[in-house]
Amino acid sequence: MDNNYSEIIKMALNSRKNSYSPYSGFKVGACLKDVYGNLYTGCNIENAAFSPSNCAERTAFFKAVSEGIKEFECIAIAGGAYEVKDYCPPCGVCRQVMIEFCNPETFKIILVKTENKYREMLLKDLLPESFGRLNIE
Repeated sequence: MDNNYSEIIKMALNSRKNSYSPYSGFKVGACLKDVYGNLYTGCNIENAAFSPSNCAERTAFFKAVSEGIKEFECIAIAGGAYEVKDYCPPCGVCRQVMIEFCNPETFKIILVKTENKYREMLLKDLLPESFGRLNIE
């Protein structure tokens, strides 16, 4: 196991505690690392109307971008109904936000089951044939 992920994995797991998920009970925490080593946490925030809900991953990205950061190295994601039992990949909307700010060839997504059990993937593998800002430039 790569110990370089230890801190972001712990922070992703811990961020689940702040989840506002009264409707689904599915608590997700994320920890995003920028290229400078700064960390941004996020949790999912549900809404009774559902569409205004926001995922943990996007919460972390929006916090970072709102502070002027637009270059990222990796994100750790931990989620599950009441407790983490399996890996929790990002939804399609979160993948699209990631492609807006991250290099699909190098940005790592760490799917967390426990502090010692995780899977590392590249964004390009989770969102092949993506459409993003590079298609417009």
